[in-house]
Amino acid sequence: MASVPASTEDFPPRPARVNEQPVAPVPQISLKSETASTELSMHRTKLSTHRTQLSEHRTALSEHRTDLSTHRTALSDRRTAASSDRSKMSMRRTGMSFQRTRMSADRTLMSVIRTSLSLIGFGFTIFQFFQKLREANLLASADAARNFGTALVALGILVLLVGIVYHVMFMYGLRRERSAMTAEGLVYGESHFPASFTLISAVALLLIGVFAIVSMVFRVGPFG
Repeated sequence: MASVPASTEDFPPRPARVNEQPVAPVPQISLKSETASTELSMHRTKLSTHRTQLSEHRTALSEHRTDLSTHRTALSDRRTAASSDRSKMSMRRTGMSFQRTRMSADRTLMSVIRTSLSLIGFGFTIFQFFQKLREANLLASADAARNFGTALVALGILVLLVGIVYHVMFMYGLRRERSAMTAEGLVYGESHFPASFTLISAVALLLIGVFAIVSMVFRVGPFG
C-alpha cells in the first residue's frame, strides 16, 4: 500500500528570496549637458536589469508553484491507490465473512447431530434392553419402557429433521445473498462453497433413525 509523506522535507524547496535592490534614482541631468543622453541611457539600463531580476524571480516562483501542483497530484494519486487497496481489503474481508458464516452454520448442524444421535441411541438402547428382558421372561411387561425408547428415537428424528431443514434454508439464503453481492461487485466471489459433509452426515443419520424406528414399531428391517 502506498504511503503518504507526512514531513515537509518531501515538498519541493522554495526558491531563495531575491535580495531586491532599490530602484536606481533618477539622475539629475541638465538637458543642455553633452552627457545627458549617455547618463539617461545608463539609467534605463539599470531599470532594465532590475526588471530582469524581478522577472527571473517571478519565473522561479511560477516553477515552484508548478512543482507543488505536480507534488499534490502525486499525493492525490497515492491517496487514491491507498483508498483502492483498502476497498479491496474490505471486499475480501466481507467475502471471507461469508465463509465463516457457512462454517458456523455447519457447527450448528453438528450440535443438532450430536443431540439427535444421543436421543436416537439412548432410545434404541432402552427399547432393546427391555425387549430382551421381556423375551427372557424376566419382565412381565415392558411396554412402557419400549414406548419411552420409541418416543426418544422419534424425538431425535424430529430434532434432526428440523435442523436439516433450517440448515438448508439458511445456506440457500446465504448463497443467494453472496451471489447478489458478487454480481454487484461488493465482494470477491473467487472461493466457492464446497459440499457440506456435515449435511451429508445429517441426512445419513436421519435415514438410520428412520430405519431404526420402523424396525422398532413393525419389527422389520435390519434393526428388528
